[in-house]
Amino acid sequence: MNTVHENQGPGISLLVLGGTGAVGRELVKTALDHPSISKVIAPTRRALSPHAKLINPVFTSDLFSIPPDAWLVDAVVCGFGTTIRKAGSREAFATIDHDMPLDAARRAREAGARAFGLVSSVGAQTGGSFYLKSKLRLENSIRALGYPSYAIVRPSLIETDRDEFRPAEALGRLLAPILNTLLPLQYRSVSAHRIANALLGAVVRGTPGETIIESADLHKEGAY
Repeated sequence: MNTVHENQGPGISLLVLGGTGAVGRELVKTALDHPSISKVIAPTRRALSPHAKLINPVFTSDLFSIPPDAWLVDAVVCGFGTTIRKAGSREAFATIDHDMPLDAARRAREAGARAFGLVSSVGAQTGGSFYLKSKLRLENSIRALGYPSYAIVRPSLIETDRDEFRPAEALGRLLAPILNTLLPLQYRSVSAHRIANALLGAVVRGTPGETIIESADLHKEGAY
């Protein structure tokens, strides 16, 4: 396996969290093709396909079994996400959807990362349901870490093939071609590729302060 410090050339080094998930896979793929990203570090529980720009530490326990130098990056993007049904309880959901991303974000920031990109959810800013409250809590927790550049993408239903079956999402994808003609832009389904493009563009630019990309923004022609 390559060490983390190999393959560093012109451009930024990027840590991708959740690289085997629906959005995470697209983040890895798009980052590897991005001309401004020289190195992609994607810790996963199962090995990814090899690539000249990819460092893929495989961990078996928790994030903190990942080699320490994996956190020495310029920017981080987070595609972690699950459901209460898959996690088994609200407590387990909070561990995966809040605690793990926050711990990783804190560790990368302490190691010198200056930009962070988070995949959240449409409606997170209101925190209505338990799920949305969890998303809002994570947004605020990472915001408090003081990244010089912090980007949040809040997508609606994500158009992607998942490894797991989520009944509500499966029904939503089935109805999406019809609903997308009726719904406001903010609530139309959006592709994982557009989400990845938006998030990676934000961390590569590194605009100072906070950037919020709402789901409606992802549908703007030519934007992503």
